[in-house]
Amino acid sequence: MAASSSGGTRRRILVVNPNSNAIVTRGLADALAPASFADGPEIECVTLNEGPYGVETQEHVESVALPLRRLVAGSNNVDAFVIACYSDPGLHVCREATERPVFGINEAGVLTALARGERFGVIAIGQRSIRRHVRYLRQMGLMARFAGERPLNMSVAETASGDRTLERMIEVGRELRDADGADVIVMGCAGMARHRRPLEAALGVPVIDPTQAAVAMAIGAVQFV
Repeated sequence: MAASSSGGTRRRILVVNPNSNAIVTRGLADALAPASFADGPEIECVTLNEGPYGVETQEHVESVALPLRRLVAGSNNVDAFVIACYSDPGLHVCREATERPVFGINEAGVLTALARGERFGVIAIGQRSIRRHVRYLRQMGLMARFAGERPLNMSVAETASGDRTLERMIEVGRELRDADGADVIVMGCAGMARHRRPLEAALGVPVIDPTQAAVAMAIGAVQFV
């Protein structure tokens, strides 16, 4: 671990991108740069090389659970973990593998949204992701605060690097706001991270980057103990 300016050892937060697309990981690192501060935890973003290029199906979700568990179990110099995929793959099996906190960005993003508005909407990458996400929200008992979820109909790779991503996100965000009644928007993919600020400016409602939300929780968990 790195030493802090006060002479102590800095806490370390590991943010894991479960897909093998390094562009997504770089986008996460850029989006999380403002969370770094003097004497604060070291935030490191890494790519799970065994993962698919995008986690877009239930099969993909299941396939990365055990590799994530092995990574968590073997990272003895880490104080908290963030699984940076909106399906929260392997979240519970990873929590079984360590006594240190493990955060899923879906769970963290939605909990943050509840503190910012009355009803939240979610921008998904594709239609087939929505059933999986809604099932998860139902398990968390949050359907009464859920305005709806609408898809971009793009791949994870396209959301991370595509030229039309922000334009399409604004279109879908307006539908969630105006047609579904959402007063806060959650970006339903880690690959959307770089678009949070311009999307919020365009929509005029709070927009939650779930990875930033999870890292904020991780900082609270390790910095003030």
